[in-house]
This record gives sequence, C-alpha cells and structure tokens, in this order.
Amino acid sequence: MCGIIGIIGSAPVASRLIDGLKRLEYRGYDSAGIAAVHQGVIDRRRAQGKLVNLQKIVEQQPLEGFVGIGHTRWATHGAPTESNAHPHMTHKVALVHNGIIENHDQLRAQLIARGYVFASETDTEVIAHLLHHELNDTPSIIQAIRITLHQLIGAYSLGILIRTHADHLFAVRSGSPL
Repeated sequence: MCGIIGIIGSAPVASRLIDGLKRLEYRGYDSAGIAAVHQGVIDRRRAQGKLVNLQKIVEQQPLEGFVGIGHTRWATHGAPTESNAHPHMTHKVALVHNGIIENHDQLRAQLIARGYVFASETDTEVIAHLLHHELNDTPSIIQAIRITLHQLIGAYSLGILIRTHADHLFAVRSGSPL
C-alpha cells in the first residue's frame, strides 16, 4: 500500500517529510522518495528499499524547500527500483500517486508521439508528463490539472508540486483515499 504526505511549512520540510513517511512504515513498501520546491526548482531524492536508505541519501544530499511531497511505494507498475520510485517529475511538475491509471499505456503512447521521454515503467510518470503538457497549453494551473484528470481512467490520489507555484501544494483524488 502506498503512502503520501505533503507539507507546506515555514522551514525546510525534508526531515518532516521523512518523519511523516516513517509513520506510514507499517504499510508494505519497496521504495520511497521526497521532492521539494526551492528557488523555482523542483528537486527530489529517491531510494529503493527501506526508508532508512532514503534518509541516508538526504543526509548526504540535503533537500531544500518549504513545500514538499513524499511517498512510500508498493510496486504495481514496474519493478521496485529507484527509477520507478515516486515522486515522478518533469522540470515543471513533481507528483506522487496512489492508485492505478487503467489507460496509462494509451496515454504513454500519445505522449511518446508528442516527443516525451520516459524514465520509468510506472503509470505515475504518465500523469506527470500529461500535466506538464497541459501546463504548456493552458494558462490556468487549475484548468490544466482538471484537463489532465479528465483524461485519466482509474483511481488515484495525487500530491502535486508545480515549479512556478513554489508556495502551493495541489492535492486531488478520485476513488482513492487522500
């Protein structure tokens, strides 16, 4: 079972994101990751295996930012690897996802035809690229999110960071708890 956490804070959130993920450790998972927005850039850290692996990476490579998301993953699409761990991102968007997108293969094919390149086997990365595409075509972030969601078939809970809105955290759901 996947776990999602999001924090909007007044101090760096990386350690609090990891603490929140620790509270979700009773759920089975095979990888974990966090992302934060800092000075107009989204940065992330991910690790395969237990949360302690992610914690060591963050200690060696600190993550700045007062707004962030975190995720523990139980593999449904793709092997339990670092590249399949959440958050998935583009240079505009980072997101975490709980649920299954049933039409991810069709959406992936459409995005590849548009020139998007994928780094994972997950249905979640499809959502990140799809939202990125809609942000390019739609001036309103809320409208871009809505257009993206209307294309998804399945159940989902999403935590979303958008580079241009470093003080916001977007959360949406359909059929999955949030």
